[in-house]
Amino acid sequence: MEKIEKYQLLLSFTIISIVILLSSLIFASKMPKNDNITVTGSASKIVKSDSASITVYIDSRGGSRKEAYNKIKTQMPVVFEYLSSKGIDKKDIQCKAMNGHYTYKQNANGYVTDEVSGYNASQYIVVKSKDVEKIKEIANDIQNLVNKGINIEVEQPEYYYSDLSSIKINLLKEATKDAKQRAKSMLQATGSRVGKVSSVKMGVFQITPPDSTSVSDTGENDTSTIDKKVTAVANVVFKVK
Repeated sequence: MEKIEKYQLLLSFTIISIVILLSSLIFASKMPKNDNITVTGSASKIVKSDSASITVYIDSRGGSRKEAYNKIKTQMPVVFEYLSSKGIDKKDIQCKAMNGHYTYKQNANGYVTDEVSGYNASQYIVVKSKDVEKIKEIANDIQNLVNKGINIEVEQPEYYYSDLSSIKINLLKEATKDAKQRAKSMLQATGSRVGKVSSVKMGVFQITPPDSTSVSDTGENDTSTIDKKVTAVANVVFKVK
């Protein structure tokens, strides 16, 4: 009788264990599985700028507005002659409207008064060219006009690449390939494989100097160098097999 009771107890324990195991398997099968992997890939290409611009401006000071403006007018031909000697066509030179402001005298205590002491005027000139090396040369040389009595200042030249649209598609393709390769490397240790693409989201393009690692959430658009690095980013979601 005691043996029968032990057998019944063992049988009951076994049945309960099986029920618990089956319940766990059923519950686990109904739980959502994370069968996707999200990976960010990137691809870069070095391009050479195909156009450039530089802004210079002439400053002058006179006892009146007329005097200050006339001083600029006498300096402008010297600047135009210089640009012509560098092979810049007139159509590539844009003169902004002259602007200026009055200056006022100070009293003995250092406070500004209402008495006019003179007028400061300035003339901005923008030069554009598809010859980027020529713009670079002008940027490094035009300040020598100071030796001819020209009160000139030079801003940093800006270099542009106009054919970005033609390389964006290929860069995005390469960035997606890079994302897939990264996903393979990540899943290799788990025994899983990369499946089909669930979604692809294009990131912002970064246009930077070739040796720069700078990035921005809104995208970099560097204009300071002739050679540029264009980087595309793709955020890709893959199925996991």
